[in-house]
Amino acid sequence: MEDLSRYNGEGTALRKAQLRMLDMLIAFDDICRANDIPYWLDYGTLLGAVRHKGFIPWDDDVDVCVLEKDKDRLRECLLRDLPDRFALQDTSVDPHAFFSYTRIRDKKSYCYYPNFVKLKEQGLWLDIFYYSVVASPSVWRFTDAIYRRTYREIHLFGDVGYSSRLKRLFNRTAGYVLHPISLLVKALSAFAGNRKNPKLYGAYFSSDHVFPHDTIFPLTEVEFEGRKFFAPSDTDAHLKELYKDYMRIPDESGRKQILDVDKIIFHE
Repeated sequence: MEDLSRYNGEGTALRKAQLRMLDMLIAFDDICRANDIPYWLDYGTLLGAVRHKGFIPWDDDVDVCVLEKDKDRLRECLLRDLPDRFALQDTSVDPHAFFSYTRIRDKKSYCYYPNFVKLKEQGLWLDIFYYSVVASPSVWRFTDAIYRRTYREIHLFGDVGYSSRLKRLFNRTAGYVLHPISLLVKALSAFAGNRKNPKLYGAYFSSDHVFPHDTIFPLTEVEFEGRKFFAPSDTDAHLKELYKDYMRIPDESGRKQILDVDKIIFHE
């Protein structure tokens, strides 16, 4: 069997980064439990919990999900209760945060990424995605395509995403025109979805998958790096929807990383 510890063995830069992200996850879990805010591990983090009992050996971020109806309350709790070494990052505190999800950033690290260059905090991160009730998979995918693109444009993505000023101006103008339409369709989709049984959930700005209510709720717990965190009710169905044969270890070409971990700067 292949020895995967070459990616994140003790003392490697990636393992140091993963342990820093684990600290963020523990702080997030503590805050959510103290304030009765449901959340669950998702995407690669959930896959790592089920397949590896911790991080996927080559993974360099953490993903959790919360219901959109809890977004404002979660934000208040994070601003109030996050340890000083971490920072909340969204468009309310950083105008260049061109994503509608929320990030918790580690203030004692720095990791270069081209689209991060104007962000106030550029350390390691934990992503918080928000699941909304949706009318159907096709409506959700159509709405998400417009919503995520227009959201990025009106929140200054063009400042780092385009070399052409004309293209930046055109796309930002289109973003301002189309974004209210995407919000209206998003609201109508949620209204229609709430009238269905079972409800369907999709996470805008996240992936192209929709999940039935019973796949997620009631939440259960899984082991991740020696600690219990919340997870969807049916982790098998959830992961099969995301990754199909999820217990199979991908070959090297499928082991994707976002960052050049050897260039991460840690401030003790």
